[in-house]
Amino acid sequence: MAALPPAGGLESCSVESTAGGRRRPTIRDVAAEAGVSRGTVSRVMNGGHWVSPEARKAVEQAIRSTGYRANLHARSLATGRSNSVAFLLTEPQHLLFADPNFAILLRGAAEATAARGMTLILLVAGTETERVNAAAYVSDGHVDGVLLISSHADEPLLGDLVERGIPTVACGIPLGWSGRVASVSVDEVGGARTMVGHLRAQGRRHVAMIAGPLDTPGGRFRLAGYREELGDDYDERYVAHGDYSASSGEAAMEELLARVPDVDAVFAASDLMAAGALTALRRHGRRVPDDVAVGGFDDSGLAATLDPPLTTMHQPFDLISAEMVRLLLDVVAGAPRTSVTMPARLVARASA
Repeated sequence: MAALPPAGGLESCSVESTAGGRRRPTIRDVAAEAGVSRGTVSRVMNGGHWVSPEARKAVEQAIRSTGYRANLHARSLATGRSNSVAFLLTEPQHLLFADPNFAILLRGAAEATAARGMTLILLVAGTETERVNAAAYVSDGHVDGVLLISSHADEPLLGDLVERGIPTVACGIPLGWSGRVASVSVDEVGGARTMVGHLRAQGRRHVAMIAGPLDTPGGRFRLAGYREELGDDYDERYVAHGDYSASSGEAAMEELLARVPDVDAVFAASDLMAAGALTALRRHGRRVPDDVAVGGFDDSGLAATLDPPLTTMHQPFDLISAEMVRLLLDVVAGAPRTSVTMPARLVARASA
């Protein structure tokens, strides 16, 4: 469990001095710099509810330019809040470093909370013991809410959070809980359809898919988009499954080559699985994209470094993180739960 220290500040109207005697900037200074009222600054720092995007951006920029920092202890005593939120990853610890998506989401969440002068607490709950400890930690009031990353269908920890009334926002549609938990996701179905349509527009007639685990939203809905785009041409022999890792993508590609050797394109539900598919195709002497076109999903940085560079669906991870933080603070403030779906954008590179 690690804490990412805040940068920026929250509301405080007192005049303080630095060690050198220079007056610390106050909420009045931030308001003057941003050209808004002190009430608007306060609302931004307490979640951004009822504030326009333009005003929020101006206030956050003013916090950075003035160097404003509040007395967080006094604020916590006044509000009864911890001024912290948890970034809760429900995966084994090693995936925090092995899967680039998680690191990008973490960085975005850290930036979004820091802009509000809040602390981000990292919790990893990939085992039963870690789940119990995480549930106890958040229930004890150490955080105001939870950013839930990578939930699975019927996730027991998510059930605990809902039962205990912990404000929670999920990254991706929380399978089995979509009506009770707010979420921020990309259009999984639409993104998959776009990728399959792109491959078929190149004249590919035997498009396979390496799907993710069906107990995750990415696994379930990207496969649904693949099926929808193929329509009557869908053939389950052209579908193999992985766990989003490169090794599983490599094994799935081996399975496909053995079962359907006429495959001329493959859509992998993650860039890591696409990287594994490229390894298997290279081993079998299949040229990419001449013999087999390859497409992925994520565009988290890995795609551009592969050989050949990977065509993929771009997820706006920075926007996803920022929106998760905004929605969570709205829920903490008592606003109704809402969910947001963002579009995935095709990034065409040399692999397809």
